[in-house]
Amino acid sequence: MSTFSFSRTDRSQLGQWWWTVDRWTLGAVLALMFIGAILVLAASPAVAVRIGLDSFYLVRHHYMMLPIAIVTMIGISVLSPRQVRRVAVIGFLIFLALTALTLFKGQEIKGATRWITFGPLTLQPSEFLKPTFAVFTAWMFSLQHSGQRIPGNLIAIAAYGIVVVLLMKQPDLGMTSVVTLTWFAQFFVAGLPILLVVAGIGIGIGGLVLAYFTFPHVTERVDQFLDPKAGDNYQVDRALEAFTNGGLYGRGPGEGTVKLVLPDAHADFIFAVAAEEFGLIVCLIIVSIFAFVVLRSLLRMVGESNLFILLSVTGLTTGFGLQAIINMASSLHLMPTKGMTLPFISYGGSSIVAIALGVGMLLAFTRKRFPGSVDI
Repeated sequence: MSTFSFSRTDRSQLGQWWWTVDRWTLGAVLALMFIGAILVLAASPAVAVRIGLDSFYLVRHHYMMLPIAIVTMIGISVLSPRQVRRVAVIGFLIFLALTALTLFKGQEIKGATRWITFGPLTLQPSEFLKPTFAVFTAWMFSLQHSGQRIPGNLIAIAAYGIVVVLLMKQPDLGMTSVVTLTWFAQFFVAGLPILLVVAGIGIGIGGLVLAYFTFPHVTERVDQFLDPKAGDNYQVDRALEAFTNGGLYGRGPGEGTVKLVLPDAHADFIFAVAAEEFGLIVCLIIVSIFAFVVLRSLLRMVGESNLFILLSVTGLTTGFGLQAIINMASSLHLMPTKGMTLPFISYGGSSIVAIALGVGMLLAFTRKRFPGSVDI
């Protein structure tokens, strides 16, 4: 037996994890990390030089965070559903408090106060709030149907209200949209009546209209999307040029030029760098991997009888998939720009660890389990 393989009779926690985890999803996520490492290497040096850093500073930082993200993902995926729930609930309370703290002690970047500094570490608590909130609300919604006379729905609604207020105070409409759609998907699966579904959609549309008239940066981005002549569309225009220049097979590694002029080529617009240097085929592969992770995780829930696990997977996959869709759609000018990274592909500090935390929870919930073995 190879040193890196496990026997089916291995009863250790790691051995049992290997034979119960969804290795296809794990492999797909690792593939995204590998592709991201290549694209960050391609896009980051030019960005680093423009902002006065050593050309490989951002690359080194990203590569330093990758092992931490992998360890976080695998470490969480080894846990039982009950242990994951405990981690999520504690994490939700901690990062909710830190998100509130950003409003008073946060660092303002590009007009938004989303980051908080602890010595050399800069953290965006809302990134960690997203997956932990999904598991917390899944627990609350499941408690509503448990017969324990716990008002889980009311608690989930109250928690959602608090989170949205904090996010909009920063302001962060992109994160608010993802959290809202994730929460709404969970509520729908938990048995939300159709009339309330319609009402919820109406409230959501009303909220977007209110945001348009309330927040100047939202007004500006929507106006620029609807009428390109209404403002500065420099980044979107350059991104679209990159897709055109890349064609089917791309210009080749290192041959792209969009990274030389796009301020966020390593983050929000890294999909454009992939298009220019590696072409449409690689972009379609990236899209396919994201779709595979989401669809396979949901298919693993077919026949799942535990409502908490079902709702947790629904929330985690919805949040993961939406973030990918928003980033890629923004790069293609299919929707207003949101300033949201592409999971595991964009340059990441604490954000890549937060995404790994969510995927680790997803892997833990989708592991094979046997009747009576689910530790809830």
